[in-house]
Amino acid sequence: MESSKIQQFLEGKTIFITGATGFLAKILVEKILRVQPNVKKLYLLVRASDTKSAQKRFHEEVMQTELFKVLTEKIGAKNLNSLVEEKVFPVAGDISFEDFGIQNSEIKDEMFKEIDIIINSAATTRFDERYDIAMNINVLGAVNILKFAKRCEKVKIIVHVSTAYVCGEGEGVIPEKSFILGETLNKNSYLDIDVERKVIEDKLKELEAQNLTSKEVTIAMKDLGIQRATLHGWPNTYSFTKAMGEMLLGHLKENLQLAIIRPTIITSTYKEPFPGWIEGVKTVDSFIVAYGKGILNFCFGDPNTKIDAIPGDMVVNSILAAVIAHGNQYYSSQESIYHICSSGKNTLKSCDIRLFLFHYFTKNPWINKDGKIIKVGMPRLFSSMDSYQKYISTYYWPLSKVLELVNLLSCRRFDKTYKNLKRKIDMAIRLAELYKPYLLFHGSFDDANTERLRMAMKECNMDDVLSFDPRCIKWEDYFMNTHLPGAVKRIF
Repeated sequence: MESSKIQQFLEGKTIFITGATGFLAKILVEKILRVQPNVKKLYLLVRASDTKSAQKRFHEEVMQTELFKVLTEKIGAKNLNSLVEEKVFPVAGDISFEDFGIQNSEIKDEMFKEIDIIINSAATTRFDERYDIAMNINVLGAVNILKFAKRCEKVKIIVHVSTAYVCGEGEGVIPEKSFILGETLNKNSYLDIDVERKVIEDKLKELEAQNLTSKEVTIAMKDLGIQRATLHGWPNTYSFTKAMGEMLLGHLKENLQLAIIRPTIITSTYKEPFPGWIEGVKTVDSFIVAYGKGILNFCFGDPNTKIDAIPGDMVVNSILAAVIAHGNQYYSSQESIYHICSSGKNTLKSCDIRLFLFHYFTKNPWINKDGKIIKVGMPRLFSSMDSYQKYISTYYWPLSKVLELVNLLSCRRFDKTYKNLKRKIDMAIRLAELYKPYLLFHGSFDDANTERLRMAMKECNMDDVLSFDPRCIKWEDYFMNTHLPGAVKRIF
């Protein structure tokens, strides 16, 4: 039975959600429609050229997903369509632009008058995204949210979805602490976001003058992002730009109520609307896919590293809990940071996932397109980058060079074998480089604020319908019976 309390809090509210076609936003929209169909309106920002295109994207990429099967079964397809038509309004726009580039002034004016709650889940989550793109979405997008909110007459709360890894390569217990504008992680530099924008502008002009291909420009802009992140102490462009976004939100929010949700590694749904729903390859799933398909049987990482994972539906529940707590003034503070995490309450280690993978794919081997069963061995785990690179250079690079030569001499007779080996090597190097900060992560996240939020939900009898306590997760059962089957079904 759904809680009447959450129905009461969300009834008649108008909610604006950005990043509407993303993984978390889909779960969020489904949850709201399922537990409180009497919201007044859901405005969903969809990247599209016009309203018709936005509606098309929403119906194809959101409503037609398997995620909505529970709600369809509950109220019927016809009633669901009527509900969506009455309550859900996809808005064509782009978070990178002021007022999101919304062209329809009537819709915009309605939004300014009606919006009670803003949830910003728009982001580019690629670790090595082009610096200009990451800046536009993760940094300037956050500023555009604030500018828009300040023109809304009724807005009560902004919930901004960030990442716990804005901390970089932290050690020890990492507090739920906000950033000061200009703060860096290496403490040896000052971060001037206007300077960063100028660096991007100058680099783009320089590249344009060189008449490079779009691919070459993309590579250069990705490299620039990593360089600037490293300069200021962050391991990648994603965590760097998300940190800048948080800085600007905190600095510019004035009297607006702001809650920042910092999830760790988001995995498939634990319970709602059903276990195991996932979409797209998330952080931990890159190796799962490569291992299950027989592409990689070795990996890099400290076996004792805490892999801080949290199911997607728990993240969504924490977002709604923050909306209710701050929107109804349970908390007097105007800004709160929430680590939505598991490392402090329910530890999961690299060595655990390694065992889960081996047992699962031994019992449930992947069958390739040729109908062959992919046999897996226990993944070999290297705890230092030196030993990992030495293994590749000793066992794979020489074989690759020999295969390359044999392939050329035999008129590409071994082309497929050579390409598969090269793909394996490239993937092994790329995954290790991208995920090194998380595979050797020696911190754990404080969640004192989050625990208070959980207690607030318990006090008003919403801890069942808005559950986000990681202590209930049995990791072996979750991976073996929920996450891995879900990933195989929906990602492979």
